[in-house]
Amino acid sequence: MSRALQALRALRLRLVGPAKELVGTDQFGNKYYRVPKYESRAGQIIPERRFVEAVNREAYQYQIGDFPAEWEAWIRKKREDPPTIEEILRNETYREEMKQKVKDVSEKDKLLQAKEYEEGLVAEPSHTQVKGHASAPYYGKKEPSQDPTSTANTFQPGAWMPPGSGSSQNK
Repeated sequence: MSRALQALRALRLRLVGPAKELVGTDQFGNKYYRVPKYESRAGQIIPERRFVEAVNREAYQYQIGDFPAEWEAWIRKKREDPPTIEEILRNETYREEMKQKVKDVSEKDKLLQAKEYEEGLVAEPSHTQVKGHASAPYYGKKEPSQDPTSTANTFQPGAWMPPGSGSSQNK
């Protein structure tokens, strides 16, 4: 390589920074890039950057599961090397097997619980319904009535007493 070409590349690297390198793609078509560590023209060392260009997505449209966990770990620098297609497929197969096993165990557990309920070994869970929120002062009680209602123009202090409370004047 000629010295002039080396000088131009060095100048470009100093002024603009290194170009992004395509590292790989996933089964959804997302492309993963890295920008290697470099020194800026001010002499500051810029660390390696990793990022993804999603297929037909805006930043606010990302959802969990849009990127394989292996690629996400690579982007977050939890792993040094990018994942291979074989690794991703192997892990996806493992996750599907685990989902099926969990489903099977849940069904067996439901059948076992139903059998125990029938035999009387276990009491059925009680189904209680309580209106309101536990932090409310009237939790589990009848909600307070909306009566009386008044406006600022008609309000008279001490004019209304709750029903059944009896006034101190009648005693």
